[in-house]
Amino acid sequence: MELMEYFTIIKKRILLVILITLGATVLSGVLSYFVITPSYKADISVIIGKVENKTEVPQASMNDVLMYQKLVKTYSEFAKSRKVSDDVIAALKLKIEPSELQSMVTVEPKGDTEFLTITVKSKDPKEAMNIANQLAKSLKVVSNDVKKADNVQLLDEAQMPTAPDSPNPKLNIAIAFFIGLMISLGIAFLLEYLDNTVKSQDDIEKLTGIPVIGIIPLTEDKK
Repeated sequence: MELMEYFTIIKKRILLVILITLGATVLSGVLSYFVITPSYKADISVIIGKVENKTEVPQASMNDVLMYQKLVKTYSEFAKSRKVSDDVIAALKLKIEPSELQSMVTVEPKGDTEFLTITVKSKDPKEAMNIANQLAKSLKVVSNDVKKADNVQLLDEAQMPTAPDSPNPKLNIAIAFFIGLMISLGIAFLLEYLDNTVKSQDDIEKLTGIPVIGIIPLTEDKK
């Protein structure tokens, strides 16, 4: 097909394209704004390493740095343990199971640093903040009790999120518009491909390869 033929097909079925694209966009907007419950995210960072004695000159070597970077990965798994989750639930008096709390938590090291970022997602922004702050405290207490070493240093507390992390209505609407447009165009071209009826002089010339000499118009019988 030539480019003009594509435009002709789209123009012929423009109503179908508009309805499907508009329907997908509106449906996405309704789901994003009124149906899907927003989820909030709170972050807190901790440092994995021993507290330096201010009276002594720090003499950390490269081996010490590498050791603490490995500790970060160890403590990232520690933070997601059932023992830490139990401590958080007890401290905040939450009415959830440890497995449910663990599913709300994501723990990731920050590159090759000694920082560990704890992220908590919840339907309630205040709950997300409280759990993130308590999780850092519980990690410090529980790990100190188990490993007999104070390697978790708390930094600033997590702040209450002011905007939901998901869903993202604008992004969802843009994606739905694009998908709706692609689907509607695909349906339009499929219908055109399946339509083998002859409707015009051009259709006859394409099918027969012979130019049309003349056209006999339809006339109404006059009595």
